[in-house]
Amino acid sequence: MVGNILIYLGVVVAPTALFVAITSVPRIVAAVRARRARPPVPTRPPLEKLAADLRRVRRTLVHFGSGTPLVRRRAATAAYDSLLVQTCASVGVPHRLDEIDEGFERDVERLRVEQALRDAGIVLD
Repeated sequence: MVGNILIYLGVVVAPTALFVAITSVPRIVAAVRARRARPPVPTRPPLEKLAADLRRVRRTLVHFGSGTPLVRRRAATAAYDSLLVQTCASVGVPHRLDEIDEGFERDVERLRVEQALRDAGIVLD
């Protein structure tokens, strides 16, 4: 008697369980894929933030007075050059700011990079 009940339950429950399992597989696979496929983490700051920082530091450099300490002026220039390098890397503009020492050539390269970024659509003013 118990054997007949087990056979009856197997015949009734097995197709239902199999149907539920088959219909659940796509949902389970999608959940596993969603968990594995996380969006890539950006390695650089957003271009909008870089452009805003460039404008802010450039404004600071332009408005330095004649009595500004040399250390502050050099630190702001180094920060500006660093932002230029990051922006060039984001936009794909070639530069040589890392290779050139402070002086006239670096100032000329800075002007060239600024113009190249303007041509690429970055607003610096």
